[in-house]
Amino acid sequence: MTGPEIHPIDCEQVHPSLFVTNLKNAIEFYTRKLSFTLDFTWGEPPTMAGVSVGRVQVFLEQVAAAVAPTHVYFVVGDVDGLYEMHRANGVAIPGPPKDMEYELREYEVRDPDGHTLFFGQHLMSREPKLAIERVDVSVRLEKRLVAVLADLAAHKRMTVGECLEETLLHTFDRLPGGGVPSPHTEGQLDRIQALKKQHGMDYDSHASYRFTEKR
Repeated sequence: MTGPEIHPIDCEQVHPSLFVTNLKNAIEFYTRKLSFTLDFTWGEPPTMAGVSVGRVQVFLEQVAAAVAPTHVYFVVGDVDGLYEMHRANGVAIPGPPKDMEYELREYEVRDPDGHTLFFGQHLMSREPKLAIERVDVSVRLEKRLVAVLADLAAHKRMTVGECLEETLLHTFDRLPGGGVPSPHTEGQLDRIQALKKQHGMDYDSHASYRFTEKR
């Protein structure tokens, strides 16, 4: 006897739903404390709302009585930066981000209804070490580019050399649909734009063809 035919499921999004006893207070917490975006409210008076962080939208649903709390895990690109922002917003956080054995660096908060929200960032792979030999290379790089690179490396908890290795190795690969992969998350790319502005780096990736050294 053969089993039922299995067809792949086309799913575009997942919306976690959290039951809250005071929708107004919940919206206040998620938008003002956690810096989520309020997407919509439904009903008059509202009995449901949608709040989002990145591409993830969470539904908040009003209920009459408290229900058992649940857990929701958000994978983010800059967990330490988010932690500092939440702490500055007055969010009660049990402790700072920690590196976990399951290769995520995370911290947790609890919303007014007791739901636990985890925010975690993927750690660098802990696959078996690859023994290599590094050599010193004498290079000259544009001053503002070096400043951005140094700050980016510090943010990613890497040396400048490791950050350059990561970037080069990604550009040496090819994506199935064309182009090359980026070693940076969306959050890291946003930080890079801020660093470029901070250091006055007002040129794009094609500018290297136009560089000429001052004499």
